[in-house]
Amino acid sequence: MTHLEHFPFGLTQAKFVIAGLGPAIPLSLALPFRAKRDGRDKPGHDDSAQVENALAATEAARIHAPGLQFSLEALRGALLWLTGFFGAFVFIEPSPYEIASLLAIIAFAVTGLSLTPAVMPLAALLVLYNAGFAIAVVPVLDRPKALLWVLVSCYLSITALFFAAMLGRNTAARVRLLLRGTTSAAGLSAIVAIVGYFHLVPGSDLFLLYDRARGTFNDPNVLGAFMVLPALLAFQRVLAARVIDSLRAGALLLVLLMALFLSFSRGAWAQFAFSAAILMGLSFITTQSTRERLRIALFAIAGAVLIAAFVLALLSIGQVAELFKERASLEQSYDLGYTGRFGRHLLGLVMALDNPFGLGPLQFRTYFPEDPHNAYLNAFASGGWISGLAYLALTAVTLTMGLRLAFVTTPWRPVYLAVYAAFVGVAAESVLIDSDHWRHYFLILGVLWGLMAASRAYAASGRARQRRPAVSAARTASGGGMASGGRPEALAGRAATT
Repeated sequence: MTHLEHFPFGLTQAKFVIAGLGPAIPLSLALPFRAKRDGRDKPGHDDSAQVENALAATEAARIHAPGLQFSLEALRGALLWLTGFFGAFVFIEPSPYEIASLLAIIAFAVTGLSLTPAVMPLAALLVLYNAGFAIAVVPVLDRPKALLWVLVSCYLSITALFFAAMLGRNTAARVRLLLRGTTSAAGLSAIVAIVGYFHLVPGSDLFLLYDRARGTFNDPNVLGAFMVLPALLAFQRVLAARVIDSLRAGALLLVLLMALFLSFSRGAWAQFAFSAAILMGLSFITTQSTRERLRIALFAIAGAVLIAAFVLALLSIGQVAELFKERASLEQSYDLGYTGRFGRHLLGLVMALDNPFGLGPLQFRTYFPEDPHNAYLNAFASGGWISGLAYLALTAVTLTMGLRLAFVTTPWRPVYLAVYAAFVGVAAESVLIDSDHWRHYFLILGVLWGLMAASRAYAASGRARQRRPAVSAARTASGGGMASGGRPEALAGRAATT
């Protein structure tokens, strides 16, 4: 009798279970079927041999289906890359990002996707966040786009959960593909923004708004903010990679920063500077090598000088200098006054405290000349105290847990540090802008939670591996090895192998 006869289904079904396509029957359910078939379902029967045989059968099935397993993971990886890539193209609604992300979600759900306990806090907080919107939208269902706004919020929250869940397996490869797609999109959008700003091709005005570069986005502010994470990833490679890779990453970084600068988004400028400082600090602290720390410090200084020279070169262009002078001022007309940006923040806060269930989605603008331009205030205004408190809690928990796990040594820690620094930056910028429907915000949020969960599991497995030899050695020393057939030397050999 072969190993696969221990399964209550055939070889083909076993292959599909391994590949993630068929019914995922746990061993705890499969083994009783085998016991009953052999008439060995008596109380007290030892199933240890059956467990070992079932595990062996699983490995045998895996060996027989490597091509299928590889092709499925290749399909998942391609969809992740496309999802990251289409995140920069939002000229139309629904955008290609919605289509690509939906296909990725469906593909992963069909072939195997689950929420681990480590990401359940994210799920709970996002449910509360959207529950407030669902309650607040009821009185204003007749208002234009109110319901659509809530549905978009729910879908983007689902994408964040998806990114967190799919990183539970094959973490390093999947996050690399997703972020490569995002970086490729950023590079292409940056080139489009630069070409459009300097009118290098006919129809360049399509890629401008208020004489500011917007690239493939609807808003220059979103273009600038989108560039931050890819720029941080490139900046990190400049700090830590080999010379050739550093030069390539440096060239990409300059292109991304040029587009970021030409968006003339003050928030995006500040976000990158703040996030880059955090990334350098965390990289310096978590690096054990004195040589690497010196390299980071030298490259940081050289990079700052080079970026400053690059900005000065851009400012030598008349149209750039004129708009920069206007945008760099802290006293914009829409920021000042009783109902200016900062005045609205104070008045909106008082109004939010007086309305526990909120004003309803998109209703803040009916009381004031513009939207809140503050994601935290908008959560209170659009979804009441439930959404507002959930959003504050989500941000606080993510910042706190993310910082603690930044010091866990994992194969993906360099990416982790860049994603965490980007989240800190966007959380800070959200005080001055409505980021609650930015697609890349939910991507950063979900990826960070997925990496946090994977880092926690990686650290736990490392501690378990360290404990195993010590426990085995202790049992051997105390004579515990006699429990396994009276052969303590066999147990000692097994502990040494572990």
